[in-house]
Amino acid sequence: MNVIRTEYFERNSSPWLLGMCLMAGLLAVPAHAQGVYRIIGPDGKVSFSDQPAPAASASSRPAGAPASSGNAAAQLPFELRQINSRFPVTLYSSRDCAPCNSGRNLLNARGIPYTEKTVDTAQDSDALKRLSGEMSLPFLTIGGQQIKGYSDTEWTKFLDAAGYPKQSALPSSYRRPAPSPMVEVTSEQAGATSASPARATDQGRAASGPAEVPVAPPAQNPAGIRF
Repeated sequence: MNVIRTEYFERNSSPWLLGMCLMAGLLAVPAHAQGVYRIIGPDGKVSFSDQPAPAASASSRPAGAPASSGNAAAQLPFELRQINSRFPVTLYSSRDCAPCNSGRNLLNARGIPYTEKTVDTAQDSDALKRLSGEMSLPFLTIGGQQIKGYSDTEWTKFLDAAGYPKQSALPSSYRRPAPSPMVEVTSEQAGATSASPARATDQGRAASGPAEVPVAPPAQNPAGIRF
């Protein structure tokens, strides 16, 4: 009798334990998974931190936070909206990234409501490294769970554990939020950033004559991002 009970427990406990482990991973929010803030100081110097600036100004906002996902969430059916509020899905992608396209196709085919953040600049790359610890794409977060790289099996496993439906439950009127940069720069910040180098260049010319024209680095794959 003891042998039968032991065998029954061994056969039936593994899936349960696996599910509990996956759920714990989704609920856990590691310290490095918090929002990354891009802070512009009074001198124009840019820095990144996991804490907002003391003044809590508009120039420091979470680099990976959705810009406007409220309208999209309001379109979701009640049950799906509840799941999405507990385990929001964010895809970090880049141009010319085939695995990113595969991951996006999986999310779209399954009807997963998600936010997409693009990593196309050196500033985006710095923020990605602060968030994930690597320069690798695609990068997916489901609640507090981080998934590096694309794997159909792994992504599906964690989406199942979060409770997302296996088939799309999105209404036909649903409109997915447009992708937005991981680090968003306001027009004021962009103007200040572009004005500072211009002033420095003018001062340099006056002091030392004509300067060499800098060669802009390629923007296709900033900071050695791996796909």
